[in-house]
Amino acid sequence: MTTNPGPAEPNPATSGDTESPFRERDPIANADAEHLLRSGEIDILGQMPWSSNTTLLCDVSDGNRVVQAVYKPGRGERPLWDFPSGLFRREVACYELAKALGWDLVPPTVLVDGPVGPGSLQLFVPCDFSEHYFTFQDRPELLDAFHRLTVFDVVANSTDRKSGHVLVDFDNHIWAIDNGLSFHEEFKLRTVLWDFADDPLPLDIVDDLRAFANRPAPIELVDLLDEGEPEAAARRALRLAASGRFPVDPTGRRWPWPLV
Repeated sequence: MTTNPGPAEPNPATSGDTESPFRERDPIANADAEHLLRSGEIDILGQMPWSSNTTLLCDVSDGNRVVQAVYKPGRGERPLWDFPSGLFRREVACYELAKALGWDLVPPTVLVDGPVGPGSLQLFVPCDFSEHYFTFQDRPELLDAFHRLTVFDVVANSTDRKSGHVLVDFDNHIWAIDNGLSFHEEFKLRTVLWDFADDPLPLDIVDDLRAFANRPAPIELVDLLDEGEPEAAARRALRLAASGRFPVDPTGRRWPWPLV
């Protein structure tokens, strides 16, 4: 099993004779992807560049099918003063939160004990990595997804939603990645998604928020997060639903840095 042969290229559209480690894949249902990520053999292709923590591009195979995935081992995390160790669990928790809300916003993400130890393994999203939220935010066909992602970031208490952490795949599906800085009990929201500030929330989003908040916390969130954090997420969902409006930043400071 390869452990780290070198850096992976950032863009699948490489030029010249350089072969890109990224490749297209056939569509795969989320449930099938979860099973393959949990049970498949992980082969590390290389390290993803420009990441704060160790982020590894992998092939994952069950002998019949191969997908690519992003592996974030706990051993590669830099300690933070305001978040506990184990950010990889919060990556998985964001996928479970999206599932609980019924919103297909986060690529399938699971816990694994991989070749570099425990970590998260997330299905890789093939896309044009020169694109990010600021380059496609005005596309009307993506509006509903942006509405949900704006609300998702509030409920998850996303602390680092940069523009580059929002991807659009080749089927025009929006995906939120790099979700480790999330779920803190203290309100730490920092996001680039402020386009809808104080607009009325769509009623279907309000219904989803209330349904999530009024159910017992999913056991997956309880197991992944620190005590009190699942309940804090439910309270944020309920408050937002009660307000009936998209969040507003009266301080003008709830933006991540860098923006992209």
